[in-house]
Amino acid sequence: MDLLREKNEMREWSRAMKRAGKRVALVPTMGSLHAGHLSLVQRAKQLADVVVVSIYVNPSQFSPTEDFGQYPRDVQGDLNKLQPFCVDAVFNPHDLYVRDANQSGTGLLESTTKSSQQAPNETIDDKRELNLKRQEGGHGHETWVRVEKLELPLCGRSRPGFFRGVATVVTKLFNIIEPDVALFGKKDYQQWRVICRMVRDLDFAIEIIGCDLQREEDGLAMSSRNVYLSSAERLQALSISRSLMQVKEAVLNGIVDVSSLVSLVKQEITSAFGRVDYIEISEQESLRPLQFVDCPAVLCVAAWFGRVRLIDNIELEPSQPQ
Repeated sequence: MDLLREKNEMREWSRAMKRAGKRVALVPTMGSLHAGHLSLVQRAKQLADVVVVSIYVNPSQFSPTEDFGQYPRDVQGDLNKLQPFCVDAVFNPHDLYVRDANQSGTGLLESTTKSSQQAPNETIDDKRELNLKRQEGGHGHETWVRVEKLELPLCGRSRPGFFRGVATVVTKLFNIIEPDVALFGKKDYQQWRVICRMVRDLDFAIEIIGCDLQREEDGLAMSSRNVYLSSAERLQALSISRSLMQVKEAVLNGIVDVSSLVSLVKQEITSAFGRVDYIEISEQESLRPLQFVDCPAVLCVAAWFGRVRLIDNIELEPSQPQ
């Protein structure tokens, strides 16, 4: 398993594989790997001759108030987990962004965080604008990729700029590694759809595979942030998956009114002391909100348990008329 840290050596490695007639698969991750990530690696091994796993905690998808500094990192542990799967290369760059001379390479967030003494009514967007103005005239990173409509609903409302960061870093990984196929987990459902739309619109010659969400034995969706849950919060968080299964059963039984289904989920989560960010049922591809489950739909949930924000989803199919 080759460990590559520089963009140029990663690109040369991948191109050498292609010259040898190899099909290259990419599994992008932010590390802190769990069984969900490893299921993507297993699928990638079936679809390609060589598999690259990227490990990079992307600063541009965190706001100044989020957990970039505390996000779990364990590169050696990740390498140990990947070794049995015969991964061919791991791309673990120190930094993927161009910096001004006065910026360190520890993350795009650093200059924002250090310079963001927030005024009483200052929003996260205000702080982003302030940081951009401070960089005017410099030579730092200033090019971003947007998927303008799909980035707006769901997580886009509570995490403005998140999908801009995701789309940009994935574009950079695609340009560096030049994979034939890339695999994404459907737990981050909106992210998967954003990447699919970006690839379509920008004519990337890359096949995008969405892989089913993986759950723990108790039903909790696998996530690197689960380690932050206390034992009590983890039990409470099971209300999310429990309510999703209830909705799936209800839809199969012909209950298709979205407001009723959303109320069911909200009641289950709030009764378990969770704080709802959003609960929405949308058309699967466009993420257009629905009033009735009368087409292939997805129920997406984000909720807080303690200081941990969890996301989950389930795809819904309307029952067939008898």
